[in-house]
Amino acid sequence: MIEIQNLYKYYPTALGRKYVFKDLNLKIPDMCNVGVLGLNGSGKSTLINLLSGSDQPNRGSIKIDGSVSWPLGLSGGVQPRLTGRQNAEFVCRIYCETSKEINKKLEFIKDFSDIEDFFELPVRTYSSGMKSKLTFAMSMAFDFDIFLIDELTAVGDAQFRQKSKQALKEKRNKASYIMVSHNVNDLIKECDQMIVLHKAKVTMFEDVDKGLEYYKKKIKIEDTE
Repeated sequence: MIEIQNLYKYYPTALGRKYVFKDLNLKIPDMCNVGVLGLNGSGKSTLINLLSGSDQPNRGSIKIDGSVSWPLGLSGGVQPRLTGRQNAEFVCRIYCETSKEINKKLEFIKDFSDIEDFFELPVRTYSSGMKSKLTFAMSMAFDFDIFLIDELTAVGDAQFRQKSKQALKEKRNKASYIMVSHNVNDLIKECDQMIVLHKAKVTMFEDVDKGLEYYKKKIKIEDTE
């Protein structure tokens, strides 16, 4: 289970604090696939980063039972001066217990990422798509209880996206995920519940269709204001 309690997240601006979340309280049950909808700038990626631990709340707490992946689909989370192999090896040393296991994981990551010889080159020479491929492959090399997915459809070319979806499908048998996507059809097909973000307000729906209806209503109201 994920439990968010009294969470505040803001960023300083020239006009004062810009609040993304104010006094957010939210519970996500175990083995529940959750879709996240919201307009650009509503806090979708911020929520994912907070859950992954790559960002911290200004106040409040996040309690998570189980292991959580880093955000899949983002090009961050790697050191640009290191090679793809060195970045992957750093992660493998955290999660693996033996040299044999590390070598096996490195072989998987290189093969799955489809970046070929660039695996031996500094990440700063990669395109954004190549960095996303590397981070996704690194995530697929390990088992997590919860996978965080931020616009996965943006990762790589069509062939790699299809391979990514298949890999995630196989992970579903023993893990759940929280998915940010502008593709509503993906959320309807893949998710059990839905979170809608709108103007620093977070609403969770146990029924995906009701969440989508609420989201469309909010967008329509905003368009007419």
